Amino acid sequence: MQSADKPILESLNLFYHESEGSEREGSPTQCSGDVLCLFCQEQFNATDQKEDLLRHLAVNHKFVIGDVNLITDLKKYLTYWRQRFLEEDLTNFCSIISTKTSDRDKESKEQYYLLCDVLAEDKTLREFLQKKKLEKVLAQQQKERKDETFSRTCLFCRDHFSGNRAEMFDHMTHGHGFSIGLPDNLVYTDEFLDNLQGKLDNLQCLYCERIFKDKTVLKEHMRKKQHKKINPKNRKYDKFYVINYLEMGRSWEMIQADPDDEPGTETETEDEESWEDWEEAGSQAVCLFCDFSSCMPHKLTAHMQELHDFDLKDVKLRLNLNFYQQIKLINFMRRQIYLGSCYGCGEKFTDKRVLVEHMHSQQHVDRFPEPSVWDQPQYFFPTYENDNLLCQLDDDEEDEVAGGRNQVIAEDLPSLNTILAQESVRKDILSGDIT
Repeated sequence: MQSADKPILESLNLFYHESEGSEREGSPTQCSGDVLCLFCQEQFNATDQKEDLLRHLAVNHKFVIGDVNLITDLKKYLTYWRQRFLEEDLTNFCSIISTKTSDRDKESKEQYYLLCDVLAEDKTLREFLQKKKLEKVLAQQQKERKDETFSRTCLFCRDHFSGNRAEMFDHMTHGHGFSIGLPDNLVYTDEFLDNLQGKLDNLQCLYCERIFKDKTVLKEHMRKKQHKKINPKNRKYDKFYVINYLEMGRSWEMIQADPDDEPGTETETEDEESWEDWEEAGSQAVCLFCDFSSCMPHKLTAHMQELHDFDLKDVKLRLNLNFYQQIKLINFMRRQIYLGSCYGCGEKFTDKRVLVEHMHSQQHVDRFPEPSVWDQPQYFFPTYENDNLLCQLDDDEEDEVAGGRNQVIAEDLPSLNTILAQESVRKDILSGDIT
C-alpha cells in the first residue's frame, strides 16, 4: 500500500492507547522517556538524550529530521515512523540528499535521507501531535485552577498562601513588583515556581542569572538593575506559558507580532503603512521615568506598568481625574523628575537614575502630594515642548457629564419679576375685565 493511501489518523491514534497489550515485547514503555532508534535497537531518552539521538541518526544511518525542534512529542513521532519504515521502503517518505558536488567526488559521495513536513503524512502527524499536546496542556491548566491543595510560601517574603494559587501571583505582582503574567496564561506552575525558588536559593538573579555572594547583594542587584522579572528571551520558560502551545512552530513573539485587524485591500494596507511610518517619525512618546519611547500607546503603557509599577489609567480612576487634570499631573511629574525631586516625599537627587531607584524602592512612583500642589494653571504648559505622551491621553467625553459640570439652560426662562406675578392681574386677564 502506498503512503498516500494509508489511513493516517487511525495509525496516529494507535500510539495513544496505553494498555499493556499495545506495547510490543522488548519496546520501551509508554510512560518512560525512552525510545528506540528508527533503524536499530539503540535506545535513547527522547528528552535528555535528544541531541545524542539525532547525532546517532545522522552519523550511523545518514538520516536527518527536518525542523525537529517543532515536534511537540518526539517520542511518539519516532515510534510512529519506526513502524511505518517497517511497512514500506524509506524512499517512499524521504527526500534523498547527495553530498557529491562534482564528478571528481565519487569516492566521497554520501547520501542522506531527509524526513520533513513537505510530506503530507509527516505534516499531518506533526499537527496531530501538536493538537494532542495542546489538549494535554489545557487539561493540566484546568486541573491547576481547580486544585485547592496548593500551599506555598512567597518567593520574596514569608507570607504563606494556600488554596487558589492566583492569590500568590497577585501578591508577588502588587506586593513585590514581580510580574510573570496573568495566572490564566500559566501552566505547570508548581514546576515553574520550583525553578524560580531554586535560582533564588542559589543566589542567582532571575533575569540575568548571575550568581551573587549573599541574599542582600542579590536583592540590591535585582532592584537596581530592575531584574525582578524573568527574561522573556529565555526559552527555558516557554513551556510554562500556554501561548507557546497554540500554533505549531510559532512562539509567543511571533503570535503577538501578528496584526490584530483582518487584512484589507492593497490600497488600505499601503495607507496604513504610510500612516505607521508617519507615526514612527513624529509620535514617539517617552516614558515618565526613563528613556524608553514608543509610538504605540499600549507598548508604552505596558512598559511603565512592568518596569516602573506605574499605571496611568489606574491613577486616573483612583484620583478621579478629568482630561485636563491628567495633563497637569503629567506636566507636574515631568517637572519634578527634571528637577531631581521625588514628588512622593520631596527628597532631592542629583542623578536621575538614583532618583528613579529611590521612587521604586520607596514605592513613591504613584504617591502624589495634595491636588493643590499640582492642580495649578502653570501645569497646563508642557514641561517638554514635544511631549507626545500628552497626545496619547484619553479625552473622555463623559468626564464633564459624570462630574455634573454641564449647565443645562432652557431656551426661554420665565421672568418672575413682572406684573404678572400679581394674582389680581392674572384674574382680571382671565375674566376679560381689563380694557
